[in-house]
Amino acid sequence: MSMKSWVKLLAAMGLGAIASQAQAQAQAQAQAQAAAQNPQPAPPSAESLAQAGAALKVGPDGLSGPGAEILAQAVAASRYVMVGESHHSREIPAFTAQVCRLMAPGGLTAMAVEMGPEAARAIDADMRAPDRDQRIADFARGHPDALIFFNSPDEARMAADCAAAAGPDFALWGLDQEFLGASGHLLEQMLAAGPGPVARAAIQALSEQEREATREALESGSPGDLLLFTVTDETLERTRAAVARDGGDRVGELFEALAETHAIYQASQKGQGDPNGRRARLMKRTLAGRLAENPGARVLMKFGGWHLYKSLNPLDQRDLGAFVAERADGEGVNALHVAVLGTRGSEAGYNGVGRPAAVRTFDALTEEGEDWRKEVALARPADMAAEDWFLVDLRRLRGPAAANYTPEWRRLALGYDIAILAPTLSATRFLGAREVAAP
Repeated sequence: MSMKSWVKLLAAMGLGAIASQAQAQAQAQAQAQAAAQNPQPAPPSAESLAQAGAALKVGPDGLSGPGAEILAQAVAASRYVMVGESHHSREIPAFTAQVCRLMAPGGLTAMAVEMGPEAARAIDADMRAPDRDQRIADFARGHPDALIFFNSPDEARMAADCAAAAGPDFALWGLDQEFLGASGHLLEQMLAAGPGPVARAAIQALSEQEREATREALESGSPGDLLLFTVTDETLERTRAAVARDGGDRVGELFEALAETHAIYQASQKGQGDPNGRRARLMKRTLAGRLAENPGARVLMKFGGWHLYKSLNPLDQRDLGAFVAERADGEGVNALHVAVLGTRGSEAGYNGVGRPAAVRTFDALTEEGEDWRKEVALARPADMAAEDWFLVDLRRLRGPAAANYTPEWRRLALGYDIAILAPTLSATRFLGAREVAAP
């Protein structure tokens, strides 16, 4: 007789208390069976994280420790290596320079970065110079908000170290749209490319608007005052028509970079269309073009963490990392996806046009909400040195168990191959920033 039948029988016999007890037992048994069949989503256990983890020492002379061996083997087996980061720290660029040194013996063609192609060319021209910081500061001061990320001395040093390790043919590839204040630099490059008289007159007229917009933006600090936000579509269409008449190919390329950047920022500001998707598609096209020009290129990519998931990212988009993963599969080569974040410390952030960085402190262990860093930090072995980084080989966390992870952990375990958590990060600074007098 089933438990349900026993409950009915006892109730019919007037043994209500016994029936209630039996019914409670039946419900508990059913709940236990359901829980066993459909366990509640949960992060990986501390034990499984510890088993997949390894200490990683990061220093100026290189990487060492058990984690270094895991990382070195994975890098050596990969044509494309991706570092998904939290931005504006001092430590992650230093770590990335060590990844360059791991890649260099097997060939390192380029580093693809989260900035526009023209901004990357400007940094590429200066990164090997002994006075690179001064050159970048001068460029940033003359072109406020034309640079993002590489207006940091730590990023500039990383680029120089990677170039030294990889050799004279190493290059920076900018894949993104240009940054907020890039229009002045783009217009200068258009004029330097020798357009005909019709295109030149239109570009000069737009340059006058750009100078006035930049002046106002520096005064207010608001990027909304910059040309990329204030120029009208009608003005851009008139300029496009003039460029098409006698601008030439290079001027046309630069103008379309300006126009696409304007379109992405306008869509984002107005909350219309799909600006993040449009941006991702631009990065994919730009990378595809670079790879077509450099067959067999071995590339290190460094972008914000959400861009480099090999699967859908937290915005439910197929971003650059998904594109590279699929391309690698089609080429029969490996792509390695490495997430690198910090447990606590300070981080820099955007603070207005041409302004010094805003700095805030953070602690992943005390901040609200789900965050995979919490579980990883708590899984660190007690005998690890405080300054050691903690590497988790996410490939060991896949398989049937991943089906029961929380959505965040499932996305991480399937979207990245390795996760690395630094114990502390510290904020970088911005070269060429203009100090603003307190009101």
